[in-house]
Amino acid sequence: MRVILGPMEGVIDALMRELLTEINDYDLCVTEFIRIVDQRLPTRVFKRFCPELDHHCLTPSGTPVRIQLLGQDPIWMAENAVKALELGSHGIDLNFGCPAKTVNKNRGGAALLKDPEAIYNVIHSAREAIGKEATLSAKVRLGWDDPADAEEIYDAVANAGASEIVVHARTKEDGYKAEKIKWERLGELNKNQRLPLIANGEIWNYQDGQKCQQMTNSEDLMICRGALATPNLGNVVKNNQPPMSWSELLELLDKYSQYELAGYKSLYFPNRLKQWLSYLKRSYPEAHTLFSDIRRLTTQEAILPILQQHREKNSDI
Repeated sequence: MRVILGPMEGVIDALMRELLTEINDYDLCVTEFIRIVDQRLPTRVFKRFCPELDHHCLTPSGTPVRIQLLGQDPIWMAENAVKALELGSHGIDLNFGCPAKTVNKNRGGAALLKDPEAIYNVIHSAREAIGKEATLSAKVRLGWDDPADAEEIYDAVANAGASEIVVHARTKEDGYKAEKIKWERLGELNKNQRLPLIANGEIWNYQDGQKCQQMTNSEDLMICRGALATPNLGNVVKNNQPPMSWSELLELLDKYSQYELAGYKSLYFPNRLKQWLSYLKRSYPEAHTLFSDIRRLTTQEAILPILQQHREKNSDI
């Protein structure tokens, strides 16, 4: 069984990958997408999204990282796939699932779900460029608005030469609505197991992981939003460990604040912490109070004492 930490644009970046892989036994991380348009990007762009390239493309705790590319031009996607591998990426992931409007209106991400032939052309071009041995994965959804399109999309990915496919078990139009999850459709796609399938979507706890595996007939799982709601979810899903306690989480938030203060994104710390707390509220009732206490604060200096107060209050309980 593999459990993969998936990408979330603007949320799961190198700092978050470092923090989460340190406390989880993840098998792989996938970066936020790098947008490809009409050129071979310079090395500095790849390293901005994946600073782990300077360390054999491993997080500090040793988890491999795979660069994700997003675009629709087969030639330039292939050129940049070659560049990413030359820099040391552990395989290439191609994004055909991003539902963001700004991406889709430029015919990127999930927009290509409407055109399986275009998906085929991008993957086939990348495969030809990087050779047969390199790992090439594709992340898709069940379709744009009709899950019946999933079969044709799957065929395009398999026939183009991908090594494996990650399927988010909703259409683009489904967004992230919990009631729209369709793990059973992944099971139908996976009947013949022509291509290793990694299941993604609505995995929030150990039971979800078990049910998803059973319904999809897939051992491998990718988690994204759940990894923020329960920071040790990788180990919860993989090893049936209990979710970390609120006390442990406060220690983790304190550590994260130090990462942010020392890191290149320190100016964004207040918004980033609030963003994370919005996910944590799903799993920790105490996160509602902490979020309320810092909601109107806009500086690191104002927020850090509040974090300390919560830690001290919790230690007295």
